[in-house]
Amino acid sequence: MFTGIVSDLGKLRSLEGREILRLEVETSYDLDTVDIGASVCCSGACLTVVEKGDGWFAFEASHETLAKTTMGAWQAGMVINLERALKVGDELGGHLVSGHVDGVGKVTRKEQDGESWRFNFEVPEDLSAFIAPKGSVVIDGVSLTVNEVEGNVFGVNIIPHTAAVTTFGSLKEGDRVNLEIDMLARYVQRLLERDRT
Repeated sequence: MFTGIVSDLGKLRSLEGREILRLEVETSYDLDTVDIGASVCCSGACLTVVEKGDGWFAFEASHETLAKTTMGAWQAGMVINLERALKVGDELGGHLVSGHVDGVGKVTRKEQDGESWRFNFEVPEDLSAFIAPKGSVVIDGVSLTVNEVEGNVFGVNIIPHTAAVTTFGSLKEGDRVNLEIDMLARYVQRLLERDRT
C-alpha cells in the first residue's frame, strides 16, 4: 500500500526485454533500507525490487503490466515518480493507493492558473463513473483531488510544490499517464453490481 505522496524522482538508466521488461532506476533512496522483494510505486505501478546496486535498483514488469500501463513506452533517461511502501505508523498524507493501475489517460489541457497549473485528463469510458468532484484519483503515482468532471474528462490543480517534486512539472498536452481510481469507489461499484443481480 502507498499514499500517493511521491518521495523521490528516479531516472531510468536501462530497460531490457520484451516479455519481461527489466528496468534499472537511479534513486536517492538509502538502498541499505530497501530490501530485495520490497514494493516501490513507479509512476503509479507497484513493482518489486529484484536487484540493487550503488544508487540504483532494478524491477521486472510482466507483459500484463506493460499492456495496462504507460510502461511499454518508457525510455532510458526518462524520470519517474517513486514512492516506497507504507509502514505501520507512517503518515497517510494522500489517500490509500494500491499501485494497481486501472487504465491509461491522456493530458488534454495544461494551463497556468496564477502560480499553479490546471490539467485536464481524458480517461477510458469504463473508468469515468469512478471519478467524482472532490474525490481522489492517482495520476502517475500522485494522489490528487478532482476539481471537476465532464463526461470522461476531469480536471485537477497542481501547486508549484507538486510540480517541482513530481513529473507534473514536465507533463504536457498529449502525454499518456497511469490512472488508479479511488479504492472505495471500486468497492462501492462492486456492491451496487451485486445488488442489481
